[in-house]
Amino acid sequence: MTLNVQKLDITDRVVGKLKNGEIKLYLENEPIGRIKLEGEVDFELDRRFDIDQQRIFQHITFSENPDAKYTDCQDGGWC
Repeated sequence: MTLNVQKLDITDRVVGKLKNGEIKLYLENEPIGRIKLEGEVDFELDRRFDIDQQRIFQHITFSENPDAKYTDCQDGGWC
């Protein structure tokens, strides 16, 4: 089983709520970061998310062969 990391564009699913001089960012009611509105605009996101060219991405990890077993070998026997 191989684990791969992929960036998923979630920009259209992110919701911002203005609170205490900043915009709190949410993905399906889960807080993922904030935008500070004091002085220069600054994004702070959870480590699972990042911004690239004004788009918000979520880093996801997925299994390439989720049904693979330890005994699944190319030789047809025990590994």
